[in-house]
Amino acid sequence: MFAGMNCIFIFGIGKNGDLSDKFWSTKDKGQQPFSFQIGKGSVIKGWDEGVMGMQVGEVARLRCSPDYAYGAGGFPAWRIRPNSVLDFEIEVLSLQ
Repeated sequence: MFAGMNCIFIFGIGKNGDLSDKFWSTKDKGQQPFSFQIGKGSVIKGWDEGVMGMQVGEVARLRCSPDYAYGAGGFPAWRIRPNSVLDFEIEVLSLQ
Protein backbone atom coordinates (compact mmCIF):
# COMPACT_ATOMS: atom_id res chain seq x y z
CA MET A 1 0.00 0.00 0.00
CA PHE A 2 2.71 2.51 0.96
CA ALA A 3 5.21 1.67 -1.78
CA GLY A 4 6.34 4.99 -3.23
CA MET A 5 4.42 6.88 -0.54
CA ASN A 6 6.36 8.54 2.24
CA CYS A 7 4.01 11.00 3.92
CA ILE A 8 0.65 10.31 5.55
CA PHE A 9 -1.95 12.91 6.56
CA ILE A 10 -4.31 12.01 9.40
CA PHE A 11 -6.95 13.20 11.80
CA GLY A 12 -6.09 11.94 15.26
CA ILE A 13 -7.32 11.92 18.84
CA GLY A 14 -5.11 10.79 21.72
CA LYS A 15 -6.31 9.68 25.16
CA ASN A 16 -4.70 8.07 28.15
CA GLY A 17 -5.17 4.30 28.51
CA ASP A 18 -8.33 4.50 30.64
CA LEU A 19 -9.84 7.00 28.14
CA SER A 20 -10.54 9.58 30.86
CA ASP A 21 -8.22 12.30 29.56
CA LYS A 22 -7.90 13.54 25.98
CA PHE A 23 -4.44 15.06 25.59
CA TRP A 24 -4.42 15.78 21.86
CA SER A 25 -6.83 16.12 18.93
CA THR A 26 -6.49 17.44 15.42
CA LYS A 27 -10.28 17.87 15.40
CA ASP A 28 -10.21 20.56 18.10
CA LYS A 29 -10.96 24.09 17.00
CA GLY A 30 -7.97 25.72 15.31
CA GLN A 31 -6.11 22.42 14.73
CA GLN A 32 -4.98 21.02 11.39
CA PRO A 33 -4.57 17.45 10.12
CA PHE A 34 -1.25 15.95 11.21
CA SER A 35 1.30 14.59 8.77
CA PHE A 36 4.42 12.51 9.22
CA GLN A 37 6.97 10.50 7.30
CA ILE A 38 6.06 6.82 7.36
CA GLY A 39 8.65 4.46 8.84
CA LYS A 40 11.20 7.20 9.58
CA GLY A 41 10.88 7.25 13.39
CA SER A 42 9.49 10.79 13.42
CA VAL A 43 6.50 9.66 15.53
CA ILE A 44 5.98 7.06 18.24
CA LYS A 45 6.55 3.45 17.20
CA GLY A 46 2.85 2.64 17.69
CA TRP A 47 1.93 5.07 14.93
CA ASP A 48 4.75 4.12 12.56
CA GLU A 49 3.72 0.48 12.72
CA GLY A 50 0.00 1.03 13.33
CA VAL A 51 -0.75 2.91 10.10
CA MET A 52 0.95 0.35 7.88
CA GLY A 53 -1.67 -1.28 5.70
CA MET A 54 -4.34 1.32 6.41
CA GLN A 55 -6.30 2.71 3.46
CA VAL A 56 -7.33 6.32 2.78
CA GLY A 57 -10.60 6.90 4.65
CA GLU A 58 -9.98 4.08 7.13
CA VAL A 59 -10.29 4.75 10.86
CA ALA A 60 -8.39 2.65 13.39
CA ARG A 61 -7.97 2.63 17.14
CA LEU A 62 -4.38 2.12 18.18
CA ARG A 63 -3.61 1.06 21.75
CA CYS A 64 0.07 1.76 22.40
CA SER A 65 1.97 0.16 25.26
CA PRO A 66 4.67 2.36 26.81
CA ASP A 67 7.40 0.87 24.61
CA TYR A 68 5.33 1.86 21.54
CA ALA A 69 4.43 5.29 22.98
CA TYR A 70 6.54 7.68 25.11
CA GLY A 71 8.11 5.11 27.43
CA ALA A 72 9.74 5.88 30.75
CA GLY A 73 10.05 9.59 29.99
CA GLY A 74 6.40 10.22 29.25
CA PHE A 75 5.55 13.50 27.56
CA PRO A 76 5.00 16.11 30.28
CA ALA A 77 3.93 18.88 27.88
CA TRP A 78 0.79 16.84 27.12
CA ARG A 79 0.33 15.50 30.69
CA ILE A 80 1.40 12.00 29.62
CA ARG A 81 2.90 10.26 32.63
CA PRO A 82 5.90 7.93 32.38
CA ASN A 83 5.10 4.38 31.23
CA SER A 84 1.57 5.29 30.12
CA VAL A 85 -0.60 3.13 27.87
CA LEU A 86 -2.18 5.42 25.26
CA ASP A 87 -5.14 5.10 22.89
CA PHE A 88 -5.34 6.90 19.57
CA GLU A 89 -8.10 7.10 17.00
CA ILE A 90 -6.45 7.65 13.62
CA GLU A 91 -8.22 8.45 10.33
CA VAL A 92 -6.11 8.36 7.17
CA LEU A 93 -6.92 11.40 5.03
CA SER A 94 -4.34 11.09 2.27
CA LEU A 95 -0.96 9.70 1.26
CA GLN A 96 1.76 11.41 -0.75
